[in-house]
Amino acid sequence: MVKPELLEILRCPACVREKDGLLTLTRDAWLVCQDCGRKYPIVDEIPVMLIDEGDKWQAADVESLPVPPPAR
Repeated sequence: MVKPELLEILRCPACVREKDGLLTLTRDAWLVCQDCGRKYPIVDEIPVMLIDEGDKWQAADVESLPVPPPAR
């Protein structure tokens, strides 16, 4: 689980320069960008905030995201 304090400051690395890049905690295992739809997995309580990782899951529906996310 991501601490609320961390969630408040985390932003989508792909969007943060041009947009807000706000992230929503989804299914207690994913951070979803409200601007671009990239989905970043939380593995061992650590958000994997790599753009390439977010790209892998961008087209996936939130309901179809695996819980727990696959390990890298």
